[in-house]
Amino acid sequence: MSLAGRRIVVIGGSSGMGLATARAATAAGASVTIASSRAVRLDAALAELPDTCDGFVTDARDEADVAALFERVGALDHLVYTAGDTPDQRPLPNLPLDEARRLFDVRFWGVVAAVKHAAPRIRPGGSIVLTSGIIGVRPTPGAALAAASVAAIEGLARGLAVDLAPIRVNTVRPGPVHTPMWDGIPQPQLDAMVATFTERTLTKAIGEADQIAATNLYLMENGFVTGAVLTVDGGFILAPS
Repeated sequence: MSLAGRRIVVIGGSSGMGLATARAATAAGASVTIASSRAVRLDAALAELPDTCDGFVTDARDEADVAALFERVGALDHLVYTAGDTPDQRPLPNLPLDEARRLFDVRFWGVVAAVKHAAPRIRPGGSIVLTSGIIGVRPTPGAALAAASVAAIEGLARGLAVDLAPIRVNTVRPGPVHTPMWDGIPQPQLDAMVATFTERTLTKAIGEADQIAATNLYLMENGFVTGAVLTVDGGFILAPS
């Protein structure tokens, strides 16, 4: 199925994998709406996207805000959800429960709100693409809650694929991918992290946002794929420790 003339909404579309998806979708002929919680980042993203794109500041933690987004968008063909906060990797005994709950606000409950308000507006042949992560199947120390949040997304997507059929619902499970989320890491630590990830993948390379975007487009275009989880990790899961 071609994306030409389709309307796509990308929540988390102002940077990283979401912005790469918006660029790829517009190149394929789609009209794209991006949503981000940060106005400055949204404006910067729109400045580099074609005029066929628009965007709205949207707090995925606020259902009313999410509902307003889809009221403005109206009918759409595909929803892609890439938004997520940087996980808090403090040991669980040191993490207040209220803060622990907030780790799910964007990554999980934001998805629930987005799907709730998008699904009734998705035209026949449309789809939803969610984002998880390999941390759900290969967690690192201190990442139990992050692992739980992405694993929950995969379970949610399978259930939604059944409940929302014939709307298709799929998940992309990225491995180590270089995105702006890494920009705040001090350079020596970042260099060490990149070297470690590079060594631990079978491809001996870390991923780029454009590779995730290509996977998102595949799932939008292939009308016979639903309930699937596509791992895009350079073989990280399979590589020996």
